[in-house]
Amino acid sequence: MSRIQTTFAALAAQQKKGLIPFITAGDPEPGLTVALMHALVAGGADVIELGVPFSDPMADGPVIQRASERALAHGVTLAKVLAWVTEFRRTDTTTPVVLMGYANPIERMGEEAFARAAHEAGVDGVLVVDYPPEECGDFAALMRANGIDPIFLLAPTSTDDRIEAVARIASGYLYYVSLKGVTGSGALDLDSVAARIPLIKQHAKLPVGVGFGIRDAQTARAISSVADAVVIGSRLVQLLEDAPREQAVESLRAFIAEIRQALDA
Repeated sequence: MSRIQTTFAALAAQQKKGLIPFITAGDPEPGLTVALMHALVAGGADVIELGVPFSDPMADGPVIQRASERALAHGVTLAKVLAWVTEFRRTDTTTPVVLMGYANPIERMGEEAFARAAHEAGVDGVLVVDYPPEECGDFAALMRANGIDPIFLLAPTSTDDRIEAVARIASGYLYYVSLKGVTGSGALDLDSVAARIPLIKQHAKLPVGVGFGIRDAQTARAISSVADAVVIGSRLVQLLEDAPREQAVESLRAFIAEIRQALDA
């Protein structure tokens, strides 16, 4: 099993829900990225989603867009992100790392070169927002051949046919977008999420993580009652934007610990 599959199997055995935090690699400054990844684990993260900065992040709201702009201004590239994963793996060989981003940086590197480099770095999953399942069967197969789970988004508007298409090529877990819009927008509708998760699981035998709009312990706890994992991103990126640099690592750890405590209560 992959690290992601092993992690979710362990969570299920313990009757716990997964905590999947997202940060943008290179934000608020490149030198903090690996320390922030370790802080997420210390706070209780089960999987880390590491955003690859891109100039046109179409699914992301203004908070994560600003994070990408800051990282790009520091010269952060996909190669540097992979180098940080390699550094993280020197002392953490168990926590799954998922790269979340867009097709352009991967295609610029070359899909086969990326697959090799990501495998060597210790990447466990890849979520490429603008790779629809209908067009990336070969890419998903390439990822799996290199021991990397291809992860896909589902939305409130996803049809049964789209869910089935994703289920055929996805592995690791599914990322359900809890609302219509970009990251950090809108308010959660727990009843709507609760109604959709069973429908997704009729077609896909994978854990389902729910993200977009989860901002605090209360909403995380509510979502965990219907999902296998909660994904929290914009709130963390905002925290890092606001925190003094010398407090960023501890602020992130403490916030994740609060979410972990709520999920386990």
